[in-house]
Amino acid sequence: MLISKRAFLFASASYFATARVGAFASGFDDMSYPHLVQGPMLGAVTPTEALIWTRANGEYEVEIRVDTDPLFKHPFVASRQLAKSENDFVTVHSINGLKENTNYYYRVFLNRGKALGQWARQLPDLSFLPPFNLKTAPALGSKTKFRLAFGSCARLQGDPIQPIWNAVSLWKPDLFFWLGDNIYSDSKNPEIIAGQYRQQRAVSSMQKVSRTVPQLAIWDDHDYGRNDYDRANPIREESLDVFKRYWANPHYGLTNTPGVFFSYTYGGVDFFFLDGRYYRDSGEQPNNNNKTMLGSEQKEWLKKELLKSTAPFKFLICGTGWSNVGGQDLDSWSSFLNERNEILDFIRDEGIGGVVLLSGDTHYGELNAIPWSEKGGYDFYNFVSSPLAQATSNKFLGRNPEVRIRTPYSGTTNFGVIDFDMTTDEPVLTFNLIGVHGGAVWEPLILKASELTNGVMTWENKIK
Repeated sequence: MLISKRAFLFASASYFATARVGAFASGFDDMSYPHLVQGPMLGAVTPTEALIWTRANGEYEVEIRVDTDPLFKHPFVASRQLAKSENDFVTVHSINGLKENTNYYYRVFLNRGKALGQWARQLPDLSFLPPFNLKTAPALGSKTKFRLAFGSCARLQGDPIQPIWNAVSLWKPDLFFWLGDNIYSDSKNPEIIAGQYRQQRAVSSMQKVSRTVPQLAIWDDHDYGRNDYDRANPIREESLDVFKRYWANPHYGLTNTPGVFFSYTYGGVDFFFLDGRYYRDSGEQPNNNNKTMLGSEQKEWLKKELLKSTAPFKFLICGTGWSNVGGQDLDSWSSFLNERNEILDFIRDEGIGGVVLLSGDTHYGELNAIPWSEKGGYDFYNFVSSPLAQATSNKFLGRNPEVRIRTPYSGTTNFGVIDFDMTTDEPVLTFNLIGVHGGAVWEPLILKASELTNGVMTWENKIK
């Protein structure tokens, strides 16, 4: 025991001595120097723009410098913002004027004080690391291949290490979508919600992915407020403010219709991120034509966006599962079947092809189908990934959706991977569910755009 204690004291002394030398070497006489406490995190990218999220340790100017050279020989100042206390020292930088489908490299610099005008000897934050990489989206109208990863349910309290991110990194996605329960605040206090975001954003295993892969997000109940919260949430406006502060999505809601919903296009695919909480009626209400999850304005927006879309694939993304698993009062579309069926009928009646459904929430992975081919439409496939970080659960395995295409997976934490090939005359996607070990847990599902058109029945041939 004595040897262990001496070793500990020696290691502690060495650490603090090294830290002190490092502080002097950087030109500071104490540890009160400007730096990031969370981030940087890459947000939405387009062919000409990238969003970068940061949080500083004080009211400092935050500067993003960008270069096309990985050695960072000729960087240019792309954005500079002041991290303000009233915004929790968060900044979201819009990097404009970029070239499509191009690799860029970036660093973050912090001014020691807005009144001093000194730039920390021009040393970037995290200077011991190479510059971070970002890649802009392909040009609009171009035919390309790309990979999307997605997941839900990251309970830091149950899995602070989160090894799932090492597996995500192995698959090298071009995008990552968070499908809700991205934190588990379970609180009516906005500061508690914000604190959970800070902690999740600081998870070390996540840094490689979040700094280089565009992150887009919607919410579900645990990051909106408490379990199963609906529009009666007493802090729904405050929750929305916190969400908008901590995610670098392309936009939020409409001018007169707040919410986390938005549309996004990448590589010729249209993604519609839905807000299933802000306007949601209580699940205890009768399931009739007046009961809504989306609210009238968001639903009308979705229908108009679907009518405008010419993409071969169109994804409807919601934290809540799309399948009818039976029973009233469930926290899923099962409690809003009239509205769900209205949307699916609209897609059929308007001849809108290529719609695929994404969701999370269940704490196990799923691949289900809603056989609308029996109603004159086509089969809607629901890809489900959950959880990213917490114990898996068999709690809901007894539920019976319309069609199980794969046996539900509850072996490990998991994430979904969708590979798009838009380069051929027949666009195709391939869906895999990946476990924490980095390997696929099912045989992949392959879907052609032509299989998602009215009058085509496919689900029987997809079951494995």
